Amino acid sequence: MSLAKAVLSGTVYRNPEKRFTGNNIPVTSFTLNIDDKEQSLIRVIARGNNAEAIEQAVTKGDRIVVEGRLQVSSLQTEDGTEKKVMELDLSSFEVLSSSNGAAPSKSSDEVVKFSEVEMDDVLIGEEEIPF
Repeated sequence: MSLAKAVLSGTVYRNPEKRFTGNNIPVTSFTLNIDDKEQSLIRVIARGNNAEAIEQAVTKGDRIVVEGRLQVSSLQTEDGTEKKVMELDLSSFEVLSSSNGAAPSKSSDEVVKFSEVEMDDVLIGEEEIPF
């Protein structure tokens, strides 16, 4: 697995889904399309306060900017082939435009509050991720 910090802009491809770990930490994931011309999908995972904020602020079709650690890992499928998976472990976000034409529901000032959580406070093991 490799790690890198990234800032990505795109359109929310799938509505966020919130779950809870065994330690009752909220984890919200959604898919972000970073290329309007063709599907270039990145799975975004938010934990703690960011998970709550994403669930409330973001819906399918919204344009957003996300920042976090980009992780590329390999998974082996049932048929034995290797598949690369790219995920962004969210540290902050900003809603640029809402899909329903309304003004963005979160401003930059509000978003900063959600990103102040230290990742060490909410890091969990892979066995605790419920999906």
